[in-house]
Amino acid sequence: MVRSMAKAPAPKKKKPAQKRISPAERERVEVLFQRFESLELRPKTELNYANPYELVTAVALSAQATDVSVNKATDKLFKVANTPEQMLELGEAGLIPYIASIGLYRTKAKNVIATANILVNQYGGQVPLTREALESLPGVGRKTASVVLNELDIEPAIAVDTHVFRVSHRLKLSTGKTPDAVEQDLMRIVPPPYQTRAHHWLILHGRYVCVARRPKCEICKISDLCPSRELFLGA
Repeated sequence: MVRSMAKAPAPKKKKPAQKRISPAERERVEVLFQRFESLELRPKTELNYANPYELVTAVALSAQATDVSVNKATDKLFKVANTPEQMLELGEAGLIPYIASIGLYRTKAKNVIATANILVNQYGGQVPLTREALESLPGVGRKTASVVLNELDIEPAIAVDTHVFRVSHRLKLSTGKTPDAVEQDLMRIVPPPYQTRAHHWLILHGRYVCVARRPKCEICKISDLCPSRELFLGA
């Protein structure tokens, strides 16, 4: 008798158990974001934009670049092309001189023009404001889509860049090893009333106070709520 050689189905991988958040920790996080709110009620992106297309373009250009450098470039660029149609007319060769001061400008130029082409031919020149559609655009990943959706009050999202990643770990809001893992932790632990503003609070705090090498704990307005405070005050 020949035995069947069919393989047994592979066992399903279990999702890692989420760490339970204690009542004391929930209270600390609530107070933390109340403090952020008291310091700045309506934080906004530091990228300059006047419409959704300008925002998508500016955020895409900001990858591995500073907001200051992007604003310097788009201040001139958007006077010439601030719609997908105008960007297509400008073309890749015409776009490059405006963004040559920004890192990875050649790749970004290709993506901006490719995105403009899709917007004109598939969306009537409008920016589609759904995550799936945004993430399908060239050069627009999850982080860029999250920034756009959150900034335009379409969807609560906490995009994780290097500043948000660093601050989240120092404040013990996450122990995630990747931006996606940190984002998941933040969306779970940040109280809903603060989720649309959390990205801006954390990124601005990381940019100006909780900086990478020597965080300015002595002037930090939330240092009493920070578990990492003692690590840096004596440094």
